[in-house]
Amino acid sequence: MRSKAKRPATAQRRRALFLDAARIIEDEFHEKLALDDVARRVATSRRQLQRAFTEAGQTSFRAYLQRVRMERAAELLRGGVAPVNQVASAVGYRQPAQFAKAFRRHHGSPPSAFRVAERPALAA
Repeated sequence: MRSKAKRPATAQRRRALFLDAARIIEDEFHEKLALDDVARRVATSRRQLQRAFTEAGQTSFRAYLQRVRMERAAELLRGGVAPVNQVASAVGYRQPAQFAKAFRRHHGSPPSAFRVAERPALAA
């Protein structure tokens, strides 16, 4: 029976794939990103990139992309006055309602309520 332990070269390769793909996501989160396209750009197969995210990143491609988008959305909502639909578009969502639903799931409150709660108090 074969051991579940990965060869060091395999683990190292998957870590490198994960880091390369993560860099693409962090730089281009506002674009339409698909697993197949990112896999092609890092010169691997769809399945190998999925394994890299699972093993090296402890997550999935989709969950990682959403986390990056939600972190950037929170930054935009904290620091700006742009309408929620502009924030949605800025982080890669075409449908503001889809963005609001994902944001609520991720942060526990709708974007508009998050903005009010997270905005620094103005000095009087």
